Amino acid sequence: MDYHPCVTSRSPLRAGADRFSGFADLYDKVRPTVPGEFGEILSSYFGTRPKLVVDLGSGTGLSCRWASRWADEVVGVEPGDEMRAVAESRDDGNVGFRRGWSHDTGMPTGLADVVVAVQALHWMEPSSTFLEVARILRPGGVFAAIDCDWPPVVGDAVAERAWNTCLRRVQEFETELAHRSTRYGFVAPPLEDHESAPGDFELLLEGVRKWPKAEHLERMVASGVFDWCREVAAASSEEGDAQRFIDLLKSQGDYQTLKRHGVDDTSLGVEAFCALVRSRLGDEVRPFRFVYRAMIGFKA
Repeated sequence: MDYHPCVTSRSPLRAGADRFSGFADLYDKVRPTVPGEFGEILSSYFGTRPKLVVDLGSGTGLSCRWASRWADEVVGVEPGDEMRAVAESRDDGNVGFRRGWSHDTGMPTGLADVVVAVQALHWMEPSSTFLEVARILRPGGVFAAIDCDWPPVVGDAVAERAWNTCLRRVQEFETELAHRSTRYGFVAPPLEDHESAPGDFELLLEGVRKWPKAEHLERMVASGVFDWCREVAAASSEEGDAQRFIDLLKSQGDYQTLKRHGVDDTSLGVEAFCALVRSRLGDEVRPFRFVYRAMIGFKA
């Protein structure tokens, strides 16, 4: 089957936010929660229990609900209307949400004690994001870019290897379609007004830009915004079965983007992946261990 990628005139910002449309409920249902000890670590760096945490790219509010356990108030900044609607459908007491971007939060200057970006910084233009973080953080404030390693540790090497194989196929498929899209009139969009430098990003379908997670810490140091930066790792333990393992892969933005472009599961290897995972993990609930890495920046 010959797949013809859609040509769009949307800005990279809007396209990036729309990348997570259409599966907010699935995302909220299966994605894991950040380890509790990260809250303790960030509070320790700040020096006391934070009064206000700002969560950039807050999605369906999973990370906001985590932060609400160790902070007095949490504000989630999310540009995606569908994701934000799911977040706002819950009454979480000390958690609120607003439409905004990582480089333009609309938050007052110097009000935040802690700013976090959970599973989100790789979709954000680094230079302008760090400048906005510096603006809204008070002196002594802390920033953390927190990401989860995929796949989760489920104690089955065959299933975990199948995840990597399938997701690599998905990513290669998108890269091919992104390159092919130039044949259908797509031109890489120019830099946005807020972008101070091109940056080393990957150009994906619909003009979406993605910055490598492995370079987060290096970019934070180079920004000059933070007086001290370091990486911290921790793990959380949850439960799941074969269906959750499958749904976690299907909750990835690259897979969902290809589905919107009409690519079927057979072509992506997802059909075979699902069959193998069901045969390996079955319906039995088992431990799912999620390894997280936090890139922490301290502002004196």
